[in-house]
Amino acid sequence: MDSGAVEIDGSVMEGGGQILRVSAALSCITGSSVKITKIRAGRSTPGLRPQHLNGLQLVSDLCSGSLQGASIGSTDISLTPGKIQSGNYTADTQTAGSVCLLLQVALPCALYADAASQLCLKGGTNAEMAPQIDYTVKVFKPIVEKFGVHFDCDIRMRGFYPKGGGEVMVTVNPVKELKPVTMTDRGNITKIYGRAYVAGVLPFKLAKDMSAAAVRTIRKEIKELYINIQPQQEKDKACGNGNGIIIIAESSTGCIFAGSALGKKGVYADKVGIEAAEMLLKNIRHNGCVDEFLQDQVIIFMALANGTSRIRTGAVTLHTQTAIHIAEQLTQAKFTITKCEDELSRNVTYIIECQGSGAVNPHL
Repeated sequence: MDSGAVEIDGSVMEGGGQILRVSAALSCITGSSVKITKIRAGRSTPGLRPQHLNGLQLVSDLCSGSLQGASIGSTDISLTPGKIQSGNYTADTQTAGSVCLLLQVALPCALYADAASQLCLKGGTNAEMAPQIDYTVKVFKPIVEKFGVHFDCDIRMRGFYPKGGGEVMVTVNPVKELKPVTMTDRGNITKIYGRAYVAGVLPFKLAKDMSAAAVRTIRKEIKELYINIQPQQEKDKACGNGNGIIIIAESSTGCIFAGSALGKKGVYADKVGIEAAEMLLKNIRHNGCVDEFLQDQVIIFMALANGTSRIRTGAVTLHTQTAIHIAEQLTQAKFTITKCEDELSRNVTYIIECQGSGAVNPHL
């Protein structure tokens, strides 16, 4: 590897774990060493937390890399990648750290291996400050499939805060290269459905209350659609106690949006349902083609794809701007963001366009 590692400032823009995930994945795929400094410098607990450390170790294992400075609380690390190897990998946060964030860092790397890989990811499946596993499977997965990404996800055990203990098995198939994606026409919302769940000792009534409150909230704004939010009791496949809800909307052109919320001690179930419903409605109102949570997660795939991708979004989030900043530092991808005036709605939308770097899998 070249001695000139790319230096990444971990405190810029969003300044969180996302900088680590995008940098480490792109380092692994492009073969360029990275040195990340000032990791999470502005956070109340700066430096690496257990889930960040697990994610970095997972990527380093995937690419037979050499990782320096990787310990809890460390604010500087360097990664020198080797060859990406398929195989069976396990990452365990041993906390309620999100398995979905582990998948975010490992999935892009595994796409560039020589054969399918199995990732056993342990921690929180439905955790705060991260996508719920239901979001990853129902929203993220079908959209990244448009780029040519294929993975299967088996939820073996759900894990909640504070214990974690969840486990998912993910099988990732390699690709020769990713295809560009155009999503600029939202179409009409045709379907709204979801699940409200309780696990452990929590009463089933909570699930019914979350579901009913969410349906009432959406009904005020969307009257013509049947809304199907199933209350469910997670019996044997859950570790610990937890409750939450995810509501998904699909459009006539294949766009998918979600709103979700997790129950907390002392928060009424109705309030949890209303929070998820309002989040969904907010993401439907802007008339873009992805919700605010998918927006930053597709950036790495746009950057790697061979060709020009165009995706219409609502307001561009700081997470997205951060992902673009890192992707442009570590690949040849070029992004532009253009504001669209939409005569049909009062809302401003943006087109994120990317000339992808056309990363090719050398092993296939």
